[in-house]
Amino acid sequence: MSDAPGPGFDDLTRDIADVPAVEVITTVAVHLMSAAAVNLGLAEEGAEHKDLDEARKLIQALAGLVTASATEISSFHAAPLRDGLKSLQLAFREASIVPDEPGKGPGEKFTGPVYG
Repeated sequence: MSDAPGPGFDDLTRDIADVPAVEVITTVAVHLMSAAAVNLGLAEEGAEHKDLDEARKLIQALAGLVTASATEISSFHAAPLRDGLKSLQLAFREASIVPDEPGKGPGEKFTGPVYG
């Protein structure tokens, strides 16, 4: 085992000023998608973490972020985020005992009605 000090915190982190906005936006979107998927029961543990109330909140926030930022981050970045969002919205509807009416599901006030 070496007694030499390892890299400092400053060496291991990027200055936030150096991170492009598109990277921050897409990273946040991916975190929201991942958390929503877990709360929809789509993770390995499945139903153990299923919480549709939490999933609804996360999908709503994701929809707002994707909709508001789409014109700023270009279609190249926005299209996969929209696809992921739609998949989560459909998974939410499928997981619900009493599905929301089209246009009333999570995020649909931003995206419009989502159909399979």
